[in-house]
Amino acid sequence: MDTITVDTPQGQVRGRTENGVATFLGVPYAEAPFGANRFQAPTAPPRWSCTRDALEFGATVPKVGYRPPTSEILSEPVVAGEDCLNVNVYSPDVTGSAPVFVWIHGGAFVNGSNAVPAYDGTAFARDGVVAVVINYRLGVDGFARIDGAPANRGLLDQVAALQWVRDHIASYGGDPHRVTITGESAGAMSIGTLLSMPLAEGLFHRAILQSGAGHHVIGAETASTISAALATSLGVESTVEGLASVPVDALVDAQRTLSDRIAAEASSGAWGEVALNMMAFEPYIDGEVVPALPYSRIEAGAGADVELMIGTTSEEHAFFLVPAGIVPHITEDYLRLVLAGYRLDPSVLDSYRAQNPDASPGDLMIAVMTDWFFRIPAVRVVEAHPAHVYEFTWRSSLFDGKLGACHALDIPFVFDVLHKPETSRITGPNPPQSLADEMHRAWVDFVRDGDPGWAQYGSERTVKMFGTESSVVNDPRPDTRTVWDGVR
Repeated sequence: MDTITVDTPQGQVRGRTENGVATFLGVPYAEAPFGANRFQAPTAPPRWSCTRDALEFGATVPKVGYRPPTSEILSEPVVAGEDCLNVNVYSPDVTGSAPVFVWIHGGAFVNGSNAVPAYDGTAFARDGVVAVVINYRLGVDGFARIDGAPANRGLLDQVAALQWVRDHIASYGGDPHRVTITGESAGAMSIGTLLSMPLAEGLFHRAILQSGAGHHVIGAETASTISAALATSLGVESTVEGLASVPVDALVDAQRTLSDRIAAEASSGAWGEVALNMMAFEPYIDGEVVPALPYSRIEAGAGADVELMIGTTSEEHAFFLVPAGIVPHITEDYLRLVLAGYRLDPSVLDSYRAQNPDASPGDLMIAVMTDWFFRIPAVRVVEAHPAHVYEFTWRSSLFDGKLGACHALDIPFVFDVLHKPETSRITGPNPPQSLADEMHRAWVDFVRDGDPGWAQYGSERTVKMFGTESSVVNDPRPDTRTVWDGVR
């Protein structure tokens, strides 16, 4: 490994080079969000007079962490420190002007960071793309509605990171006029929101949404209810001063406890929209940063000049139900309660059963929840905005194959990191490198020229199915798509 130094508007930055890729880790795009900056909008990028080393991952933001069994499937590194609003940059040539891929991680808005092994941007740089992987504030720090604090600080962080890319990426060999933002789960939901946000206009030119779209925000009233409950549990006011007086670790613990309480009381009606999506700390409609439901803004033309690619995995919700051992215990009666919560008539089960005649009630619940949470919101976006659509169909071998084509399984294929040992925790042994080659190439091609290799969705509802034998199909599963018309 050799080192390389670049001159940037912030000062000199020292990274490393290996196999033709220059890597710069933990470069701050804003000041540390602590002390006087706690619960405030992100500040301007810091500057330095000496050469700054960017050889190790920067600090990660405060987060709750995953519990078993999720922690056994997903890596969640923790790097101590306060300079957590940072980016990692992977460049093929710091003197060039390559297209830029910006990754916004998932984690239900309470977990994730740019230190996750699967988010290594080396393969993108190897193939001629500058990759930027960002951190942003999560949970209470990023999304709680706090009196005296700007709304949706986690989204403001994402905007600040994109502004950093606009103003600084040329120093690392990137073209600020060819920026594609990409994310999975909460990262994709963030992108659906960024598409709708006036503050983010002009900061990106293409977008790829993996397992997330434009429906996952909550109302201000619900956000206030959650923040008030959090503050009450801590014996403080729901203000900047009140919550900032609580040690960070104690605040994170209280956030976890409140989320557990909301899950236990989901049927009470006390927690509004969160009773359905179980994400207590997520973007909320504040009228300014997030003016309205993102999908509604997209439908009205917001983000119309941004080229889109969007998709899901086939069995997203298997990730949340199979490792926990819930699926065998789902009864027909419980499934009908889920349908009622989604405002669906029980008769729609006929369509789902016709699609999979051998499915158990638990299998059917995976299909229904996958559609409500991921597939139908994606369909709504592409009905309003031209896009290339994909579905990831390859099934993990874990849990006797029952994990299936689950949530987050596509990520190591997109990043072409199947060689990393952490990958097998979700794929199982010997995942197909040929599929990683195919998917990674499609993402690179879309970043470069907006064409991943298949037609846009359009009137034919064309979808690229990525699997052991990939194919292009028109309108997969139309019967279970149309049952949601007027509902979701």
